[in-house]
Amino acid sequence: MLTVKNLTRIYKLGKVEVNALVDVSVGLDEGDVTCIMGKSGSGKSTLLRQLGLIDRPTSGQILLDGKDVTKLSDSARSKLRLTYLGYIFQEFALLPELTAHENVYLPGMMLAEKSVDYRGRAKELLDIVGLKERIDHKPKELSGGEQQRVAIARALINNPRILFADEPCANLDTISSERIMETLVNLNKEMGVTVVFVSHDPDDKKYANKFIYLKDGRQVAEYI
Repeated sequence: MLTVKNLTRIYKLGKVEVNALVDVSVGLDEGDVTCIMGKSGSGKSTLLRQLGLIDRPTSGQILLDGKDVTKLSDSARSKLRLTYLGYIFQEFALLPELTAHENVYLPGMMLAEKSVDYRGRAKELLDIVGLKERIDHKPKELSGGEQQRVAIARALINNPRILFADEPCANLDTISSERIMETLVNLNKEMGVTVVFVSHDPDDKKYANKFIYLKDGRQVAEYI
């Protein structure tokens, strides 16, 4: 469902060029749980941003269901992100003045589809991630693990086919991290959502069935 061909991303810092990704080619099948793994600075988050259409590559192609989305307009990419893709970030990115319920249904309201009960769906998703009793709490009233589960529910509000997670456990303790990863795997099994997550922790390999290893922006055969 997602194919990357010869992807390269070069950032310019003044007169210096940084090769964040170099000639990366991968294929992701529907239903996979894929782990992008590498040490700090290896290009993991850069690759995720390319796959998730948040950033544009310097060269190469990204094919989504066979369609080249690399050169789509900004508005077309935004619509595709909103309707097709879901995102979970390290820092949760919740709006502090909104409740868990409001944080979850807000992206759904942006689609303005009157036939969909986004408030009701948000309640269902919060129940699925184990936060039924915390629905009216604001982020400051939730633990880090609970905030990340709110973020997961929010990422699912528009029924995405692919869920991207950028080191979703980076700011969590061991127990919370295990629960977050188990939640992602269960969503993959029960809802059929394709999951792509970034990690530098070799222990997280147990949650995935496909792996992309990076070192200095290049693909390598194994995690080193």
